[in-house]
Amino acid sequence: MNRRYIPLLAAAAMALPHAAVAQEARNPAPRIVVAGEGEAAVTPDLAVVTLSVLREAQTAREALDENNKATADVVAAMKEAGIESRDLQTSGLQINPRYVYPQNNAEEQPRIVAYQVTNTLTVRVRDISKVGEIIDRSVTLGVNQGGSVVFTNDDASAARTEARRRAVEDAIARARTLAEAAGVGLGPIVELSEQSYMQPPMPIAAGRAYRMEVQSDAVPVEAGENVYRIQVNATFELTQ
Repeated sequence: MNRRYIPLLAAAAMALPHAAVAQEARNPAPRIVVAGEGEAAVTPDLAVVTLSVLREAQTAREALDENNKATADVVAAMKEAGIESRDLQTSGLQINPRYVYPQNNAEEQPRIVAYQVTNTLTVRVRDISKVGEIIDRSVTLGVNQGGSVVFTNDDASAARTEARRRAVEDAIARARTLAEAAGVGLGPIVELSEQSYMQPPMPIAAGRAYRMEVQSDAVPVEAGENVYRIQVNATFELTQ
């Protein structure tokens, strides 16, 4: 072979893979994209309770002192009920003046008649059976505003894993059904992504959870179950 043709042959050999890639890009294999869904339900093992203490007095100092005492009593009761310090967190502290606005004289300025201090405490209750008792006792000791109860899970990884597996199985089943209906074969998965979300927990209404007239029995609380959902988007190749 003439040596002058060797470089030309080498260049042609190198160009073949690039040509194949370009050809594939111009004529991609047929594909199908489907969404699969999976879910898993699990019983909550953790409650997040929000408690607020509001006190009002003529001066901010007096309101703060009264609030400090009531909040300290609530915190002490929490610890007596077995709540650890790591599960107690001050999530808000507000000091606000309360105004009286003139009714008939537009030129008269609003007057401060009192000060309100609100201290909000977020509590993680790891023993679900104690939630009603803790709320009831907190109201007795001074909790008198707002709040909510949200049931969740300390570790939901197992539930999410199960939901993820079911979502992939659902995607494969849907893709197989579509391929069979179209009269084509189902090839391998070439792309897979997921979206995870949890059914929003249903907080207990403040009016129900924090009644000012405390009954002898604890607040009735139902934990229900948490549902974790996973959605996957899967792309499959199709074969003729």
